[in-house]
Amino acid sequence: MDMQTLYLIVPLAPLFGAIVAGLFGKLVGRTGAHVVTIAGVAVSLIASVLVFQDVLAGHTFNGTVYTWMVLGDLRFEVGFLIDALTVMMMLVVTFVSLMVHIYTIGYMQDDPGYQRFFSYISLFTFSMLMLVMSNNFLQLFFGWEAVGLVSYLLIGFWYNKETAIYANLKAFLVNRVGDFGFILGIGLVLAHFGSLDYATVFAMAPSLANETITLWPDTPWMLMTVIGILLFIGAMGKSAQFPLHVWLPDSMEGPTPISALIHAATMVTAGIFMVARMSPLYELSDVALSFIMVIGAITALFMGFLGIVQNDIKRVVAYSTLSQLGYMTVALGASAYSVAVFHLMTHAFFKALLFLAAGSVIIAMHHNQDIRYMGGLKKYMPITWITSLIGSLALIGTPFLSGFYSKETIIEAVKLSHLPVADLAYWAVLIGVFVTAFYSFRMYFLVFHGKERFHQGHAHGNEPDAHHDEHHGGTPHETPWVITGPLLALALPSLAIGYMTIEPMLYGDFFGSAIYVADRHPVMNELNLHFHGAAAMGLHAVMTLPFWLAVAGVGLSAFFYLKRPDIPAAIAQRFKFLHQMLLNKYWFDEFYSWVFAKGARALGASLWRRGDQNVIDGFFINGTAHMVERLSRLLRAFQSGYIYHYAFAMLIGVFALVTWFARLN
Repeated sequence: MDMQTLYLIVPLAPLFGAIVAGLFGKLVGRTGAHVVTIAGVAVSLIASVLVFQDVLAGHTFNGTVYTWMVLGDLRFEVGFLIDALTVMMMLVVTFVSLMVHIYTIGYMQDDPGYQRFFSYISLFTFSMLMLVMSNNFLQLFFGWEAVGLVSYLLIGFWYNKETAIYANLKAFLVNRVGDFGFILGIGLVLAHFGSLDYATVFAMAPSLANETITLWPDTPWMLMTVIGILLFIGAMGKSAQFPLHVWLPDSMEGPTPISALIHAATMVTAGIFMVARMSPLYELSDVALSFIMVIGAITALFMGFLGIVQNDIKRVVAYSTLSQLGYMTVALGASAYSVAVFHLMTHAFFKALLFLAAGSVIIAMHHNQDIRYMGGLKKYMPITWITSLIGSLALIGTPFLSGFYSKETIIEAVKLSHLPVADLAYWAVLIGVFVTAFYSFRMYFLVFHGKERFHQGHAHGNEPDAHHDEHHGGTPHETPWVITGPLLALALPSLAIGYMTIEPMLYGDFFGSAIYVADRHPVMNELNLHFHGAAAMGLHAVMTLPFWLAVAGVGLSAFFYLKRPDIPAAIAQRFKFLHQMLLNKYWFDEFYSWVFAKGARALGASLWRRGDQNVIDGFFINGTAHMVERLSRLLRAFQSGYIYHYAFAMLIGVFALVTWFARLN
């Protein structure tokens, strides 16, 4: 089989599974639906591994698969760019997707929409693969919108729940804001480069580095800055960066498997991948890089704070995802693109693990998601407990675990960055280490340690549960192998992948020409000087500030939530305004609702009253009718039936005509 056929198999195998499960779900049944979709993703994973080996052997590919349309010199094509950055993403997407597919068998077993769910997640895998394999902006945009659409379908999967419908509409609308910026950026690329092909655009970029455009009179902007910021606005929507972050926590209304697949490992990292892919453009604008770094720093720190007060197990992990996406964004701003995608990869494994472990706990708790009604689950759920612990330790950056290598390197990269905003970002990511450790282990201790509280509460979950009543109050127990198996499979890379891959990915030539860094941004070279191997880095960690900040965060959460649970309650009472602000997520939802939602409705009502009622209906439609009516009344006065009235009118007419002719002559 030639390699180009293999490239096609990678995205088309999940698409085939999605079509069979979606259109012929009743025909193939529940078992047929999960067999065909899992087989499709498994084939895709195997093909991705073979492509990965081929790329390691030095073979890359950049070519057209299908020409959709030709307009003059402009070609709209579907094509693949297969290089180290692409294959890394392909492996992450297909592996995590396969684990989620297997896990779904257990998690969704009683759901009436079983086949539909498998169809959606398989379709999502296809969309994400098309996005990462694209070699041009057109296909990138297709994949970008397709993952957004499938995300909408999955968040609102339980369409009978009002909260789910609200959440998927919110996700869709917020992403449209980002995508508007994204398509404007692509439009600027097309206008100034005359091509949508990556290779052509990247080759031309240096020659347009000093070109300016005027957005409003007397204010010239650097073209690369405008393109960079507009494309990044798309990433802000997709990767849930401040201030377009509001959709991601609400998206937890969807079933847990999609939280792991979409909102931890794949879709939300599309923005990070896109900026890394566009490195030849971003390297030409320090302003765009500074903008990216500031947005990332705000997201990394302030979204972490929100995790401290959450009681829904999935929302804690969701805010953790927001915070970690902020870390990746900060790395992009520091021109450490390889570090950002390295953290993307390590985070995909341990965050998918944490979400799936949360789902395992939710099943054991009979769909109660409130961590205040858990506790002491360690002895009942040993596999879920140990995998959750591994995921949490990886998340907070424990030495030798995968998250440590990527997170520590991001902090170092920001410290070495020469951008004017780097100091601000450095303190944000540093404080974020303590915050992450605190809220992660707050959740861990409340769920797995301390006294058992699951007989006190009622179901506070947001997932429909057909068998809640008959089971609630029973003793929790470990979930079946289709759920624990993927947990164990994800725990292995969460432990070791960072140690194994840091040297080739960051300091070797793994990415090659896939990522470009200009000489004036020497962060990676400076990091290389300080790197003496993965083992030495892990040992040296105990002498660094981030390590002790993480230890302090874990220690404080253990003290607060295992020894003195009265203290957090007292602090919340004492600093009521602060606590309320965090509970209300800085009132962003209210602000958007008042300013944009109500503002748009008020504007619409005003346009309807003044424009539709007064101008269109009042002036053009009713006004025309009134004018005809008045003219008719006037003419009717002359239609009296008396001959002398008509004779008089004729005389007046003749007089008027004679006068007119006389004036002409």
